[in-house]
Amino acid sequence: MKNPTWKIACVAAALAASLLPATAQTTDNTTSSAPTSKTINQRKENQQDRLGQGIQSGQLTAGEASKLETKESDLNKEERLMRSEDNGKLTSTDKKALTQQQNQLSNQIYKDKHNANVQNTDPSSKVGEHAENQQDRIAQGVKSGQLTAGETARLEGKESNLNREVTADRKANGGHLTQAEKAEVNRQQNKLSGQIYKDKHNSFRQKP
Repeated sequence: MKNPTWKIACVAAALAASLLPATAQTTDNTTSSAPTSKTINQRKENQQDRLGQGIQSGQLTAGEASKLETKESDLNKEERLMRSEDNGKLTSTDKKALTQQQNQLSNQIYKDKHNANVQNTDPSSKVGEHAENQQDRIAQGVKSGQLTAGETARLEGKESNLNREVTADRKANGGHLTQAEKAEVNRQQNKLSGQIYKDKHNSFRQKP
C-alpha cells in the first residue's frame, strides 16, 4: 500500500505547478515543441514587430535598436548560409541552433525595452522633434518590412552617433546648442532623412 503522505505531496506539487504564471514556465516567445522553418520565420517577424514597437514608443534608444538589429541581421546571414549548405533547407541541428539564438535575442529585446534607458518621445526643440520624427519613420519601416535588419542597424547607428554629438554639444554650452551647431545637426539630420527614404524605397525587404 502506497504511503498516503507521498500521494498528498504529489498532488500538491502538481497543483502548485499549474498555478505558476506563464512567464515563469516559458521564456518570452519560446516554444517547447520542436522548431520548424515556419516557427523560425514567425519568430523573426514577431521580433521585428517588437523592435519596431520599441523604437516608436521610445522604450528602445537608437543605440539599443542598432545593436539588436545588428544581431538580427547576423542571425539572418547565418540562416542563409545554413540553407545554402543544405539545398535551401534547414537541418534539425540548424533549427535548434537558430531557435537558441532567437531566444537569446528575444530576452535581450525584453531587457532593453524594460531598462531605464529611453528615447525622448516628447522633445521641446526642433532638433529633438526632427529626431523623434525620424525614429517614427524607422519604426514604421521595421514593422512594414521596408527596412531590413541590416539597414535598420546602420540607420540607428547613425542616429545614435548624432544623439551623442548633440548631447556633447549641449553639455559644452550650458545645455544649449549654438546656431552653428544647430545648423550642423540639421544638415546631418537631413542627410539621414534622405537615407531613410532611400532604404525604405529600395528593392530590399525584410523576409519573414
